[in-house]
Amino acid sequence: MNAVAFEFFEKRQLERSDENSTGRWRLPSRAGLKAALPVPKALREYDWRQWLRLQPPIHAIKTARYRKIDRRFLGQPVRDGDIPDIRDAARGRHVLLTVAFGDAQCLDLQLRLTGGLVRHDLHIVADNSVSEASARENRQACAARGAAYVRLPANPWTVKNPSRSHGAALNWMWHNVLKPAAPAAFGFLDQDLFPTQPCDPFEPLEDVAFYGDLRRAGARWYLWAGYCFFRFDAVGRKPLDFGLDWFAGLDTGGANWEVLYRDMDPNAVPQRPITAFAALPGIELRQAYCEWRGSWLHEVGLDGDLSLKAKKREAVLRLLEPALQASLRSARQ
Repeated sequence: MNAVAFEFFEKRQLERSDENSTGRWRLPSRAGLKAALPVPKALREYDWRQWLRLQPPIHAIKTARYRKIDRRFLGQPVRDGDIPDIRDAARGRHVLLTVAFGDAQCLDLQLRLTGGLVRHDLHIVADNSVSEASARENRQACAARGAAYVRLPANPWTVKNPSRSHGAALNWMWHNVLKPAAPAAFGFLDQDLFPTQPCDPFEPLEDVAFYGDLRRAGARWYLWAGYCFFRFDAVGRKPLDFGLDWFAGLDTGGANWEVLYRDMDPNAVPQRPITAFAALPGIELRQAYCEWRGSWLHEVGLDGDLSLKAKKREAVLRLLEPALQASLRSARQ
């Protein structure tokens, strides 16, 4: 059954479930729908045009299906990595976690820099790569740089939706590694985010339960999944979900809106300046997009003109050379 046919089937099943005694279909009541299905956003946020297109029930059905797929993924066994040992190493410590995929050079750069410039106790790499060749290269980079390595189960979203894939990977690590380990604090890093100066990203957690780079979606806000830090004693008992809630406009990490962000003032979250720039001279920003996030350089590898990717990486390497030298000196001391 193709996607269009499946969606029609789902819609018709909803219609049949709400037929009245005469066999004629009627629009479900908002109260009844809210009680029966997990709607991503409040029903009052849908306008009448969206109701006419049946978006609330369709969104609810799709959300339920997505969650079912995610729950199944969470129960899959790891393909490589000693989970009990990693839990023991993480317990009560300050933990960095990076989801890696298909770019061992990028991962190696980050591990070299965090190893010498970023205060932490343990760096875990969750490998979300598709190919075994990429996984082997990532495993070698972790072994060379002293990072813990986990080869995640085959991710059902990787080919279909990179954002959902990333969120599912974070949730697998939360449920199977971090939550059982109970670290003192943990933070998520995008694979192509590089520190360039000595820093302690866990220090702000002395004053707040969590912080990171803010993103907004209308009246909602959330922390960018590429740089966010959490104190375990403040969030460990909450039903965290680092996935997305796309129907509510929330990308990876935004599904924590209800349990973490809704009742907190975003102005109380420590922030750092974010400045976009073109990595290549004479090239438009959108073609060679990079960012300075405070003193961290974000390559933004999935953005821009992919035909310029190699040249962009060369430019990033030149920018990172002083930091790599400083990290090497720090590691030797």
